Amino acid sequence: MMRRWISGVMLACAITATMPVMTVQAKDLPDFTELAEKQGPAVVNISITSVVHGTGIGFPGMPNDENLQEFLRRFGIPGMPGMPGQDGGQDYKSQSLGSGFIISADGYILTNAHVVNEADEVLVKLYDKREFKAKIIGADKRTDVALIKIEATGLPKVTIGDPNALKVGEWVAAIGSPFGLENTMTAGIVSAKGRALPQENYVPFIQTDVAINPGNSGGPLFNLRGEVVGVNSQIYSKSGGSMGLSFSIPIDVAIDISNQLKANGRIARGWLGIGIQEVTKELAESFGLKQTNGALIAGVEKNSPADKGGLEAGDIILKFDGKPITTSSDLPRVVAATKPGKVVPVEVVRKGANKTLQLGVGEMPNEQGEAPAVSKEPVKPEANKVGLTLRELTPQQKKKLNGKNGLLVIESSGAAAQAGIRRGDVILGLNNNESQSVDLFNKQINAVPSGKTIAVLVQRGENTLYVPIKIK
Repeated sequence: MMRRWISGVMLACAITATMPVMTVQAKDLPDFTELAEKQGPAVVNISITSVVHGTGIGFPGMPNDENLQEFLRRFGIPGMPGMPGQDGGQDYKSQSLGSGFIISADGYILTNAHVVNEADEVLVKLYDKREFKAKIIGADKRTDVALIKIEATGLPKVTIGDPNALKVGEWVAAIGSPFGLENTMTAGIVSAKGRALPQENYVPFIQTDVAINPGNSGGPLFNLRGEVVGVNSQIYSKSGGSMGLSFSIPIDVAIDISNQLKANGRIARGWLGIGIQEVTKELAESFGLKQTNGALIAGVEKNSPADKGGLEAGDIILKFDGKPITTSSDLPRVVAATKPGKVVPVEVVRKGANKTLQLGVGEMPNEQGEAPAVSKEPVKPEANKVGLTLRELTPQQKKKLNGKNGLLVIESSGAAAQAGIRRGDVILGLNNNESQSVDLFNKQINAVPSGKTIAVLVQRGENTLYVPIKIK
């Protein structure tokens, strides 16, 4: 026993003697102390007070239902059904906390739009404990960026960095007020760049494993040079706390938004008026393509810039204004960043051939109208080869679809149901061919050999999309 123990000690010593590299690596770990000392004074704590009109639901001091759901969504917390009501539905004050950072010595501060959304009072607390009431210059919900202003001069300000120069694996740090704990620093690495998130079409997020929690929203993300490269905005979480998945708005996006808010009080974005989807392997096969690059146009709004410029459903956009579109999520960001009124070249694949169109970019409406709903009238079931039972639209239904021809799905089974087509969907086309009648549609399907994939253009509510179905 003794010999084994001694041998173990000797072996451990021998191993230790051969491990100088680990010691060197430990010495090379980043030191964030200087960053905290120099940049901490430019980070602020933001306290929000809102008057909530009583609805008989909620807790005193908690946000109203709409604000609460936004808060929960931003921090990955599921909804909270069944909250007890308030007596009499009286008005009460709701308070919440966030972070921000000073971008100019005269008091302009960047934060998140969801931090100051519907605030009746915004109070900013500086590093030196001074407090100021802030004015909201503007907020943009689509990018979650807001610009506020306090009446002060000679303030410490951050240095703006270049998020495009960030590399995956690079060290970064956040300073903010998680759970109200002011000037808290956390650190980690860049996990991914250009991350697209569901329902967030205009921001190529920086993903990190930096610990971000409620209260960090609107705070800065720094690189090791002490430059701000992002604005902390969202986390993925099942518990409400950090799980190592944090998302920040690139600072160049945030600065562009803040400049527009400062100059005009509003954001002007490019707009085409199309619905798009990803080019999957199955859809590429159905269109006779060898690649899955690009954004597939699933629908074109009537009289929109895309309609006037000649874009059609079934086109696949490969380049927009010279910028390659690798995935469908690339297109909204590129279009939105284009100045309205500019005429740009758009390269598309249409029915297997490349084509370039000159397209005038419109300005995105603040609120877009809802697409027409389609009524469902039962008919005698008669399923086709892929399991679809269809009926031609009535004149009234065509009118609601702006005169489009289409086939109403009465029942969906078999291959169609497996592909995701539902009852109530409207079939607009098959492989770039308009669906004018049930008989013609069924004949086209019957002509497709087994093993091939067809692309069915479907309108569902206000959205259109291509659904690939493999013929058996």
